[in-house]
Amino acid sequence: MKTETDGGCDGWALLRFSIIGGLLASPPERGRLKAAFEELSRRRYRHPTQDGESVCFGASTIERWYYEAKEAADPIAALVRKVRSDAGQTPAMSPALLAALLEQYAAHKRWSYQLHADNLAALVEENAELGPMPSYATVCRRMKERGLRPQRGAPARPTAGQQKALERLEKREVRGFEAEYVLGLVHLDFHVGKRRVVDAQGRYHSPVALAVVDDRSRLCCHMQWYLAESAENLIHGLCQAFAKRGLPRALMTDNGSAMLAHETTGGLARLGVLHATTLAHSPYQNGKQEAFWGSAEGRLMAMLEKVDPLPLSFLNQATQAWCEMEYNRKAHSETGELPLDRFLEGPSVARSAPDAEMLRQAFCAQEVRTQRHSDGTVTLLGVRFEIPSQYRHVRKVHVRYRTWDLSSAYLVAPRTGVVLARLFPQDKTRNADARRRTLPECALPGAPTSEQSPADPVPPLMRRLLETYAATGLPPAYLPKEENDE
Repeated sequence: MKTETDGGCDGWALLRFSIIGGLLASPPERGRLKAAFEELSRRRYRHPTQDGESVCFGASTIERWYYEAKEAADPIAALVRKVRSDAGQTPAMSPALLAALLEQYAAHKRWSYQLHADNLAALVEENAELGPMPSYATVCRRMKERGLRPQRGAPARPTAGQQKALERLEKREVRGFEAEYVLGLVHLDFHVGKRRVVDAQGRYHSPVALAVVDDRSRLCCHMQWYLAESAENLIHGLCQAFAKRGLPRALMTDNGSAMLAHETTGGLARLGVLHATTLAHSPYQNGKQEAFWGSAEGRLMAMLEKVDPLPLSFLNQATQAWCEMEYNRKAHSETGELPLDRFLEGPSVARSAPDAEMLRQAFCAQEVRTQRHSDGTVTLLGVRFEIPSQYRHVRKVHVRYRTWDLSSAYLVAPRTGVVLARLFPQDKTRNADARRRTLPECALPGAPTSEQSPADPVPPLMRRLLETYAATGLPPAYLPKEENDE
């Protein structure tokens, strides 16, 4: 339906003016005006608000329009439909009944319009002073006018954090945004798929998808399905997105445990990527990512509905084909451009991604451990790692590791973060062969080596005591005695 024209004028006023405009521009001869009104009344005209409908008007109505427009300085304003004197008032619902509706909505925001209307009707039966019960359409209009819409996603018994988020959503406006540069901001999120996949052992799982989407271009940098939402899978997919498209300047995620893991936050900080998280219980802040899941379910998963059983490997293969060949090469409904073209045209603030080993070293948790000097080891999550002998003099060592992969760790410099050595778990069986390497010299600047020896074996303090005692001129205060070995 249309209520206004493109120029913002009232559609009824423009229709009325188009009917009598010819008479104003070229008045008929004297005595022919009434016949002109009757001729116009026999025609049908396009309805101004309902497409495909037509309407006709009486001769007296057209005559009234003619004289109103003829005598007015602004004919269009004179032909605008008059505003009712009771416009904006709610005579069908008394103020007391409206107040009861507002109180009922405040207590039950998840109720539907119909449930509110039914409970309001029961309340009117209990208390006749509230006035007559209006129709269901009236209740819906009153609620919509005041923004009292059912909150479908609101929990029945919200926690303190959820309640705070709901109050913030009610009191603060929500506005869409877009990054100015390509890879200036990317979104990351997990999504539980509606289809189940089967593994090699015949077990079924609900797969979880990880997607990284650029904010400006809407390009899907990478998408992959896993069997669980974990920091390991997040970093596995995120590193692939970096390798494909480059390092972004900022990354927005929710507050999931995988997003806030030490490996994730530490890796992003070491790579110079600002980690921004949405407010608690406010998924609308990551709306572009949520909209992407609608496309993935509506297009990708819909095309795989007949594939049964669905292996995870084939699901990931189909996902890569859909992302690269359809989603990234199809005009986005909001930007009107292909995400791939918009990504390539820029402007961009992307950086080149480091190699795989550098990414592996970056996405680690870093902790300080005290080295056990008896055997040169430290313990990480119950696993003992050997420290290289050249660092045996360091008491507090800084170690990077990943909780899901304790096959190796990294020894890093505490100030610069440079990786000094790769650490491996202690192999006691191999150490039982009784073969030991010679300890190398500690790599300390200015430290004497084993080949060097002091110039004088007498320490400086003893030399000073001997010199002072000799300067007194007194003989040694003891009687020497020759000892015979016999």
